Amino acid sequence: MHKVIIIGSGCAGLTSAIYTARADLQPLVLDGYEPGGQLALTTEVENFPGFPEGILGPELIERTRKQAERFGAQFRSGSVSSVDLSKRPFKITVGKETHEAETLIVAAGASARMLGIESERLLLGFGVSTCATCDGAFFRNREIVVVGGGDTAMEEATFLTKFAKKVTLLHRRSEFRASKIMLDRARANERIVFMTPYAIEEVHNVGNKVVDSVIVRNTETSELKTIPTEGVFVAIGHDPNTKVFKGHLAMDENGYLLTHDGPKTNVPGVFAAGDVQDHRYRQAITAAGSGCMAAIEAERFLEAQKG
Repeated sequence: MHKVIIIGSGCAGLTSAIYTARADLQPLVLDGYEPGGQLALTTEVENFPGFPEGILGPELIERTRKQAERFGAQFRSGSVSSVDLSKRPFKITVGKETHEAETLIVAAGASARMLGIESERLLLGFGVSTCATCDGAFFRNREIVVVGGGDTAMEEATFLTKFAKKVTLLHRRSEFRASKIMLDRARANERIVFMTPYAIEEVHNVGNKVVDSVIVRNTETSELKTIPTEGVFVAIGHDPNTKVFKGHLAMDENGYLLTHDGPKTNVPGVFAAGDVQDHRYRQAITAAGSGCMAAIEAERFLEAQKG
């Protein structure tokens, strides 16, 4: 029986682990679907307070993990296959093991939707990005590509014009899902060039671990073109890692967990932190902040149960 189980080991989960471990709650952290979260897939992080020279994403995760371990947090690898939150203690199953917990913090994160091509995966963090806010400043005065047709793509393309000298917005259809106001704003920006209906076939140059061009295919004529570019931003949305909680925790139509009074879910004793419940900010620092909130609420919940 654990006082606290934390699902997820990104910024939110690890911050929850630090706070609950310091409160002598001996948390068990289940690494989850993507150990280390999305920071583990990035290279340079320049906007996390306290690192004036920047820090590599995997290093920031590793240091935070060691900090949690120092205070007594335990870690287990593997992703959760099923949960029973109908009564306390909650039951969380990972593979063949079932763990019981008095409180649960869900910090399983969200996974960026990808194009699904090998070269994209191999160049992630080397010119391919899923976060304009995180990586835009690295592309100052460069020509880049944004992929997508919704509000996220318009917002990211517009944001990236603060840095890039030219943004080519690629979409596989001729019409867009974006709202009229976001589409009009992007169209009015002289640094954004629209290219439709095109899909990326391949990102070069995997051999040199750098992006120097993309091969795109016209989805109507199958004509191929090569576009020189120094960066590719994939902006086709995120999927919260919440499938296992369907029917157990309240969520919106996109699968994000619904919280109230900070990190509280609809089940007393279950708290949510980070990108699993935040589709607006999605930053390492906001994830860490909500992880702190979840940990403090879990500690208060346990104290109230004693009373």
